[in-house]
Amino acid sequence: MKPLFFRFERNIMTKNSLLSKIKGPEDIKLLSYDELKDLAVEIRKEILTVVGHNGGHLASNLGVIELTLAIHRVFSSPHDAIVWDVGHQSYTHKMITGRQSRFSTLRLWEGLSGFPKREESVHDAFNTGHASTSISAALGILEGKRLNKDSGKVIAVIGDGAMTGGMAFEALSNAGELKKDLIVIINDNKMSISKNTGAFSEYLSRLTVHEGYQRFKYLFDKAVGSIPLVGNKLNSIIWRLKRGMKGIFYKNNIFVDFGFEYVGPINGHNMRELEKVLKNVKKLNSPVVMLVETIKGKGYPLAEINPAAFHGIGPFNIADGKVEKNDAITFTQAFGKALVKEAEKNSKIAAITAAMESGTGLSLFHSKFPERFFDVGIAEGHAVTFAAGLASAGIKPVTAIYSTFLQRSIDQIIHDTSIQNLPVIFAIDRAGPVPADGETHQGLFDIALLRPVPNMTILCPASEKELELMLSWALMQDNPIAIRYPKADCPKEIPEFSQSIEKGRGVLIKNSDKSRILIACTGGMYNEVKEASAILAHKGLFTDIYNVRFAKPIDESYFLNITKDYSYILFVEDGMKIGSLSSYLESLVLRSGSSKTGSTSSKTGSTNNNIGAQKKKTAVLAFEDMFFPHGTRSEIFKGAGVSAEHIVQAAELLFTETHTVSASTAIPVKEN
Repeated sequence: MKPLFFRFERNIMTKNSLLSKIKGPEDIKLLSYDELKDLAVEIRKEILTVVGHNGGHLASNLGVIELTLAIHRVFSSPHDAIVWDVGHQSYTHKMITGRQSRFSTLRLWEGLSGFPKREESVHDAFNTGHASTSISAALGILEGKRLNKDSGKVIAVIGDGAMTGGMAFEALSNAGELKKDLIVIINDNKMSISKNTGAFSEYLSRLTVHEGYQRFKYLFDKAVGSIPLVGNKLNSIIWRLKRGMKGIFYKNNIFVDFGFEYVGPINGHNMRELEKVLKNVKKLNSPVVMLVETIKGKGYPLAEINPAAFHGIGPFNIADGKVEKNDAITFTQAFGKALVKEAEKNSKIAAITAAMESGTGLSLFHSKFPERFFDVGIAEGHAVTFAAGLASAGIKPVTAIYSTFLQRSIDQIIHDTSIQNLPVIFAIDRAGPVPADGETHQGLFDIALLRPVPNMTILCPASEKELELMLSWALMQDNPIAIRYPKADCPKEIPEFSQSIEKGRGVLIKNSDKSRILIACTGGMYNEVKEASAILAHKGLFTDIYNVRFAKPIDESYFLNITKDYSYILFVEDGMKIGSLSSYLESLVLRSGSSKTGSTSSKTGSTNNNIGAQKKKTAVLAFEDMFFPHGTRSEIFKGAGVSAEHIVQAAELLFTETHTVSASTAIPVKEN
């Protein structure tokens, strides 16, 4: 059991707390500004406590509390739709839309999602999890409302980091052309997951710090504030005049060029100012961009000082910000170390990330080889084609991207990398099940997506040593190569992991001379398979393990020669069953056996060393045709029916020829 750094109170809210009385967004409209300030304090405490216990996205959520309250004060959800880009800033939104009593279950199995989910609440207008989608979705919702004769407004809340994604600008262009009353709120906190990069970040900074405008704004507000009894009409005129005066200072404004009205910068922690501006924005009948400045980690000094460290964080001690220590090395750390080691020997190696420097383990590489490190922002498609360009110029690019985000660059992988057979290495982090973040972040599709692509090689390390060997081998090849590994600790090293890499071949791990069952698995499943193998041995059922290493290509003759001595073969994979490597290997074994059916033995226990001459039974354990929710890694495995327990059950089923199994899904047994 994990030690907790602080006492976690399940019932944080008292009967007299303001937050406990908020049953829906309409309730906050009844509060005074003093009460709103108190509510913001309560919400910060709640977020800190729950994220401290469960883990989650802290800094971004602490920074948008006042903005979220102001939006819900001015607009009426769900009649007015609010779309949160990425969605890891939606905690306050969840609490004030009737989910505060369940907030302690955030990111836990069967608890609240860390992202907006339509299935969870009518106030979640659109499911999000990946960046740069909000403006496109919001524009679609707005047009849908108009077609349905619905007068509701639509607001897209997007961060400055997500604005670097090309899709955001495609949507801006379309929205400006349609000239509909879309409201885009850019939350400028000067920080994406890693340090913001690119010209757009610099552009926003220029918009927010223009000395002339800021001086004018201060003097004008001071003058207006001195006028007694200013009516609503005069207030509106003054606001429009201020907006018009911006043209003097911002002669070139990209949002205006796209056909938007522009308002800002606005202090994102001043609820009075936010409300005033939002009320005026609401009256506009044209698309508008509102730039809001917030402080990431607001109210928690440690997060304010180092927001990157508190962006996505595991359980931590609120007092000092320390995360529970784990001495084991993760695959991400192993990759970072291995890449630095290779780069020290080869000056042609370059590293690329899409705004995930620390998350992909590239911080050490960046510090040692800054001239060879490239953070392209939240732009995975660009990252891949940029890498292809580097490769065409004789550089050895290593592109580190989470599996779930790699999905956004499949066209570039095929069109710009594989067709030209360029030696780009894809370090695919978070492959397989990803704890806590849910459906949008599971890395379950990369094998099925990449296996059909010509010229592509796919490797699946099971340990730190294997990853190191695979990276070294990949850097010597002249074709695109993907190395996929999980968000998990590396298994304990064994001699077999140190065997040299041979194209298309895995390694056989012999556990017993009595083994009649072979479990073939991808590297990310090795720990579960090892555990299952130990349990089976205690039951007197001995198994060997074949670590496939390669998801593509497969040395078929070598693999069939490995399998010839086993009567039962179980295939286990941390990816989707449809399009899986496991299904391909199973088919290979069954086809090989069926070609020699005349010589097969009717006794499953008989021994025959000729390939395909022995009757074999096979089964596949992989992720079924559905999306998988958030939870711990073990909970996801269990829910998907691929845990160590399920592996044991499937092996027993193969051996006993019983056609039922007490698992979440029945394990189909096939015979040749």
